[in-house]
Amino acid sequence: MKTEKQISDRLALPSSPCRPADAAAIAEAARILRAGGLVAFPTETVYGLGADATSDKAVAKIYAAKGRPAFNPLIAHVEDLVAAKRQAIFTDAAEALAQAFWPGPLTLVLPIAPTGNICALARAGLDSVALRVPAHDAARRLLAATGLPLAAPSANISGHVSPVTAAHVGDDLDGGIDLILDAGPCPVGVESTIISCLDGRPRLLRPGGVSRAAIEAVLGHKLADDAGGEAPIAPGQLRSHYAPHARLRLAATSLEPGEAGLDFGGIFAKADNILELSTRGDATEAAANLFSHLRALDSRGFATIAVAPIPDTGLGEAINDRLARAAAERPPGR
Repeated sequence: MKTEKQISDRLALPSSPCRPADAAAIAEAARILRAGGLVAFPTETVYGLGADATSDKAVAKIYAAKGRPAFNPLIAHVEDLVAAKRQAIFTDAAEALAQAFWPGPLTLVLPIAPTGNICALARAGLDSVALRVPAHDAARRLLAATGLPLAAPSANISGHVSPVTAAHVGDDLDGGIDLILDAGPCPVGVESTIISCLDGRPRLLRPGGVSRAAIEAVLGHKLADDAGGEAPIAPGQLRSHYAPHARLRLAATSLEPGEAGLDFGGIFAKADNILELSTRGDATEAAANLFSHLRALDSRGFATIAVAPIPDTGLGEAINDRLARAAAERPPGR
């Protein structure tokens, strides 16, 4: 259910145009996406909220539009298996599944390839990437016209029922996105099955549009289930996670000698050892910069990175969640 603030925010914005997914509308959608905008588009599973998956700034807009409470990794939609292999390293099992079920409602979680350019924010800072080749004609035409991998979680307010029509998208996101492509109801109507091919036997992370039995028939053996527990494959669940080599000191209002600074809203004085998440204190901008700025400071060999306070509202909640995990006590050897 949308909050009163979400409803009032939507009413304050101009209505998002909704157009039938014909050639002209797809060309316009591709232009918007290449310029860093947001487009809702149909897939065979549910309507997705698409953005350029190679741009942290574009992907940050997805989180802001959805009111998403945490930076979960996003599925990147690609045009075909050739495009997928530019982004990820395929095991024999992953290749077999892709050949059997792509295009279709199957997502594969794979190690990123040296040639991959899907941004850190879409991957939640992980060294893996979730990929899918959709079967819906409108989605495939959009991918071809855009020439980019598209990050596209469900096109709804976070926590709400997934949208299977363009009207559902409008109910949640009208005024918050640039364009809605309408191609009628989604034929599958449930999200894709997610299989991890990161280590050993493929694991089922989420049941969906391809059945376990169909997948196991291709593999010739049973799927492992998500291990959970101490080392879950599902991202973002470890207490110590997203951690750079440097230690983080959170809610810092000044720097100690020898520290680097990750600033927000100009708390620290400007210096060569400081990077600014957002000078104007904008959480969406800060989200887009978070992983890249942490990596940049870490690469310079500082022992400690002091992080300015960030309000725990909106996307700030997600930023603080990631920073808290990065600052948590680490297992031995890390």
